[in-house]
Amino acid sequence: KLARGAALKWASGVFYRPEKLEGLGHYRRRETQRNSSIQSRLKSTVQSYLEGVSAGLEQLRSAAQEVQSVCQDLGAARWALLDSADHFQGLQQMRELMEEHVQLASVVQVLPQIFSVHEVFSHILQLLHGQHLLEAHVELMMVEQLRDDILSQLHLRGLSSAQATVLSYFSGLQDLNESLAKQLWDIVGSGLRLVREDPVLFVTAVRIIEREEKIDDTLLLEATFLPPGRPKGWRQKFYQVLQDTITGARFHAPHMDAEGPGLGKHLAALQKDIVSELCVVKDLMVQCVPAHYNILSVCTATYHQALTSHLQEILREDLDKQGLFLLLEWALHVYHSPEMMGHPDLLPEVDVSALDPLMSSELVDQTEKRYVMKVKVSDVFEWMQRTLEVEFKEWEEEPETDHQGFFQSALPAIVMQMLNENIQVASLITDSLQQKIYNMALEELEAFLGRSVDLREALVQCGKEHQQDRAVPKYYISHLLAVLNNNLALSNSVSSLHPDSACREVPASLQAALDRMQKKATQLLLEELLLDLQPLCLQLPSRKWLSGSQLVGSMCEVIDKYAKDFSRVRKPLFTLLLAESELLVANQYLRALLQRKMVCKSREERGQLCHRLLQDATQLRELFCGLGLERSQQSLEAVFALRELICLKDPALLSLEVLGFATKYPDVSDEHISALLDIRGDVSKEVRHVVLEMMAQHPQDLPEGYRPIFSTILVPVLELPFCLRKGKCA
Repeated sequence: KLARGAALKWASGVFYRPEKLEGLGHYRRRETQRNSSIQSRLKSTVQSYLEGVSAGLEQLRSAAQEVQSVCQDLGAARWALLDSADHFQGLQQMRELMEEHVQLASVVQVLPQIFSVHEVFSHILQLLHGQHLLEAHVELMMVEQLRDDILSQLHLRGLSSAQATVLSYFSGLQDLNESLAKQLWDIVGSGLRLVREDPVLFVTAVRIIEREEKIDDTLLLEATFLPPGRPKGWRQKFYQVLQDTITGARFHAPHMDAEGPGLGKHLAALQKDIVSELCVVKDLMVQCVPAHYNILSVCTATYHQALTSHLQEILREDLDKQGLFLLLEWALHVYHSPEMMGHPDLLPEVDVSALDPLMSSELVDQTEKRYVMKVKVSDVFEWMQRTLEVEFKEWEEEPETDHQGFFQSALPAIVMQMLNENIQVASLITDSLQQKIYNMALEELEAFLGRSVDLREALVQCGKEHQQDRAVPKYYISHLLAVLNNNLALSNSVSSLHPDSACREVPASLQAALDRMQKKATQLLLEELLLDLQPLCLQLPSRKWLSGSQLVGSMCEVIDKYAKDFSRVRKPLFTLLLAESELLVANQYLRALLQRKMVCKSREERGQLCHRLLQDATQLRELFCGLGLERSQQSLEAVFALRELICLKDPALLSLEVLGFATKYPDVSDEHISALLDIRGDVSKEVRHVVLEMMAQHPQDLPEGYRPIFSTILVPVLELPFCLRKGKCA
């Protein structure tokens, strides 16, 4: 139906137009031919299928007949087997009898060997006593084989009681095995000596061990029955005995001297013996054992591990500084050097680079810290303390001078030489140890400067005694100057201690300690200068001074005297002392002026005061310039500026001038300006109020790097009259 519908649809589409109807007959003939062709092919296909089915049915009929015939034959065979069952039982009994006969025959064959076992035991024992080890081992293997065969048969038959009897009969085998093993292990333990004197005995032991190892391997592969005492594992025991011999001979020695000399001899002996024994292993023992033993690698690793443990045992002792140094040097340098494991006679076969380090990084770090602590206690601290004690004793005499005439002592040279030597010695071990010693040196140097508080206190005590009697101590100033030179020498030398030449900075904490030392010594010197200047400054200002006394000339003489003493210190310190002395002089001069001791009563007196101030300031300035202090570094300019305020003729302009003065010297206070106005003597209350108000409106900040001048000058407060009457309290 589907085909017919499709054909109608196709025909209606093709012949829809009239002109197409002319080809209808052509289409009908073509379709008729196609139908005929299809029908003929269908017929031939169906015919071939029918022929195949016919052949298959014929084969099935034939197979059914054959199967039926086979079934009949099998049935006949089954009845025949059932009829013969009684005969099979008789055959089974015959088979069992035959197996027993075979077993009895084998037992009869081995009976002579079994009966001769104890005789063989005696012979084996004689051979062992005569050290005929190969022959003894051959007979021992034969007896073991006999026992193992019997036990195997009994094991297969499940006769456990009989096995116990056999084991009891062959019990002597255990003693013989132990006797042979004892001799073998004695030989292996003496292997290093035997390969030089009698290698045959050592080779014999190795051959016996290899025989036993092959028997073990064979039995383990079969895995059906494992005789008693197997596997013996004699090859592994060989390694163990060899390792125990190496370890016990060299590294289980009695307690040694933990001090440097005794430890050095012990390490030297170890070095010599290990190199010698490894050469014997490499040149002789390697030829006496199979290649797969890797005997040289095993011995090398054994020595290495034993040394590792031995060094750890030594480090548990309380070693001194020298002992720790020797141990680190030996483990990190000597061990790998051509004098030991890198010896030409051992290369290239011996290579310890693949093994773990002789000392782990953690152990090296701990040992280095112990060494640093020992150096700190036994060398650095004691040396520095002793140096301080010597320094204290030398204060009774004048300090020595160098070739340029500068005061100094041996303290910096001794301290720096001792620290530098320890750092250089540490560099022979590792960079990390050198850095640790350097850090310790800086810490101890800083602590030394801290302990030098005793030195400073001693100087202060000398200063107090000197104030009571200026004649004693005689060399007080000289020692202060020597302390400054020593401090500078230490500061200049510290940078040279650093292991890295590119990094020469002084740590901030150490620099601060050096600065504190310098500041204290400078302060004591300035206090000494102040003691000589104060009596002169107390005379300022006065009418006598105003009329032209030689007061400032006397001050210049005192300053010049101290400058000559200051010349015994090096350039930077001399400049520092001059600058501090000049600041002290300017401060004391201004302090004396601002004490309100003098008030100008007239213009002429103010002019006279200004003239005196100009002369004094000029004289002092020229003195310090002559001593080498530049004008830009001087504080006496404040005296010139203050003089300008006093010389000002019109008081109304004071507010502007004071403001400029305060801008230049921002540490000046209202009290200082008020005292200055009092000195003028012509300033009204209104002008004073304006000036102080102007200062209050324009507060000044201290610029960076400004050296204060007025902040340390205290101005006495005027006592105002109290106008109220005194009365009793209510």
